[in-house]
Amino acid sequence: MDIQERKEDLECPNSRKSDEIVAQVKKLLVLAGPLMLVNLLLYSLQVISVMFIGHRGELALAGASMATSFAFVTGFSLLMGMGSALETLCGQSNGAKQYHMLGIHMQRAMFVNLLVSIPLACIWANAGHILVFLRQDPEIAAEAGHYACFMIPSIFAFGLLECQIRFLQAQNNVLPMMLTAGFTALLHVFGCWILVLKSGLGSKGAALANATSYWINVSLLAAYIRISPCFKNTCTGFSTEAFSDIPRYLRLAVPSALMMCLEIWSFEMMVLLSGLLPNPKLETSVLSISLNTSAMVHMLPQGLGGAVSVRVSNELGAGRPKAARLAARTATFLATTEGILLAIVMVSIRKVWGHCYSNEEEVVTYVGKMLILIAVSHFLDAHQSVFSGIARGCGWQKIGAFVNLGAFYLWGIPAGAVLAFVYHVGGKGLWMGIILAISAQALIYSVVILRTNWDKQANKVADRVTQEST
Repeated sequence: MDIQERKEDLECPNSRKSDEIVAQVKKLLVLAGPLMLVNLLLYSLQVISVMFIGHRGELALAGASMATSFAFVTGFSLLMGMGSALETLCGQSNGAKQYHMLGIHMQRAMFVNLLVSIPLACIWANAGHILVFLRQDPEIAAEAGHYACFMIPSIFAFGLLECQIRFLQAQNNVLPMMLTAGFTALLHVFGCWILVLKSGLGSKGAALANATSYWINVSLLAAYIRISPCFKNTCTGFSTEAFSDIPRYLRLAVPSALMMCLEIWSFEMMVLLSGLLPNPKLETSVLSISLNTSAMVHMLPQGLGGAVSVRVSNELGAGRPKAARLAARTATFLATTEGILLAIVMVSIRKVWGHCYSNEEEVVTYVGKMLILIAVSHFLDAHQSVFSGIARGCGWQKIGAFVNLGAFYLWGIPAGAVLAFVYHVGGKGLWMGIILAISAQALIYSVVILRTNWDKQANKVADRVTQEST
């Protein structure tokens, strides 16, 4: 702890502590609110496309849904994870006032994401054959393959967009992201109407609309970064430094990608396992609805996790370990509040929520039972999301990758499979496995955070930023 902070501790009464907590709450909410909305708007692009395709017939809908899931698992989640390394690098550099490094980090991440997108594009180009190899229905797999091919331009734009978002987020500049995401979502509705319903392209038009929307969003943010005077110190134009020290960046980006992908893939694995249960049509439908519901409400704690990542990384970079610790504790309190409120809402609407997806009484009743489990998992997920944000702010991505590997693949998924197939609990058993996994995540993260020496953490960050800047 630095001398200034020690002096403040001696001089400040309890009222000063309360003021600091209130200030942290305001800073977190000002960041978290727009980030929540950005996450929802970006998530809505794929949802809107699938909704438009639903009017083209059952085969088109099944193919687009399968292709969207395939694209998210094999492409979007990986690039999202790679880009999240900038939460650590840009956030800590901004706190340390090494402003010129923010632009270099962003350009380096963009270059790496574009390189990674090339083999991912090849995978998407062969999505139809891969899905057939995975024993999916040939007709649906072929439809999904066509959709994935027309989605290929999206992956390059998405990789760049993730880097821009993290660059702006690290500087607490989130309002432009919210505005461009909202504008893009509105244009996307119009684009889908033209390309899906009016042009005769059908599902191919929806895939092209996705690509167009992502590129529009990237272009708008690029223009803002280029024109706005806010970035005269952080983005000074193209730099050849972006091509140097890439291995150092990968040592953080690869664990970041693993940390995120291991968690996302586990949910998709549960849906696949549900197809092996008795009455697979009912189980798969209900678990897909549950996954969609969980993903939608997850956007709220995900925004809070992004906000605490910024606050912790900025404070550590600035050499203020006490403020970083306070931000972590405040965000945990906000996660508890959000988790309780959302859980109460979900339990309250459990008997009617299923009607949003189906008119079959059996599905509606089953969804109502699942929503109680989803409420429990969301309460735990709210804390886990904040703890993950703290981990990214500190640069603990390697720890996060091991935590997610153990929590989901050594504990949660096996436990869920035993409950579903041995004790015949069905889809509820699979979701109980998710609850056990998230519980293990939250518990391990909380132990790590409670045992953290924030003074030593600030010194490590100072050493890292110094090495990067030289």
